[in-house]
Amino acid sequence: MDNIYIEYNFTVNPKEPATEILIAELGNVGFESFVETDTGVTAYIQKTDWHAEILASIFVLNSEEFSIEFNKNEVEQTNWNAEWEKNFEAIQVDDLVSIRAPFHENPNLKYDIVIEPKMSFGTGHHETTHMMIQHLLQLELKDKKVLDMGCGTGILAIFAEMRGAKPLDAIDIDNWCYENSLENVERNNCSNICVYEGDSSLLINKKYDVIIANINRNILLMDITIYTNCLNDKGILLLSGFYQEDIPIIDAEVSKYGLNLDTFIERNNWVALKYIKE
Repeated sequence: MDNIYIEYNFTVNPKEPATEILIAELGNVGFESFVETDTGVTAYIQKTDWHAEILASIFVLNSEEFSIEFNKNEVEQTNWNAEWEKNFEAIQVDDLVSIRAPFHENPNLKYDIVIEPKMSFGTGHHETTHMMIQHLLQLELKDKKVLDMGCGTGILAIFAEMRGAKPLDAIDIDNWCYENSLENVERNNCSNICVYEGDSSLLINKKYDVIIANINRNILLMDITIYTNCLNDKGILLLSGFYQEDIPIIDAEVSKYGLNLDTFIERNNWVALKYIKE
């Protein structure tokens, strides 16, 4: 039987930084998936985890600095692909990488990633995914052991394997993301990616050459010590999911563990940072 989710559509004005705060607060009360929109964010929580007072502790909703309106409805997991097909347009990154659904024509670029995301984050449309792909394009990944933490659709792990990485782990706490990543890994004929459902507790005694973490700022700050412990010497840590003004707090935390900021990419105030472990 398909899971039933409660969908909230939030209209946020001004959009930033209220949307980031809203996503963080919703995540703390059990919302699992988020899709940023032109006007705010759409958030999903399993009906079994929902209750009538679920938004009572969401402080940003009562802030005088922002205007936030919302509506909600029930959705079935299987409904998402129809919505995706109706709204998704194929994109390209640096004229080298195409990200498309199966019904889109293949533009025959060097790399072709076929994704159907259901409720999962990571379509290439969001700035953070786009920038992470740009970082991965610049890395030598052949035979590198890679972790895609908070993998969403699995897109970054899939792209890393296309560039020669192996073996790879892809981890997400969201069941939809886990199932969707499995499907997309198979769809792209990847043979070196293991997908896991869970959180950073799965990383005990793991070591990687490259760690990709495209997650919201609060979770990154909480788990950076785990990521750095899992990184081999001279390893690379790619971080995204936050804004340019967040760089100082992220950098202060990462630098505690002997990692140096090498480069960063900025796109519409979102950033993606590359660290190297010395």
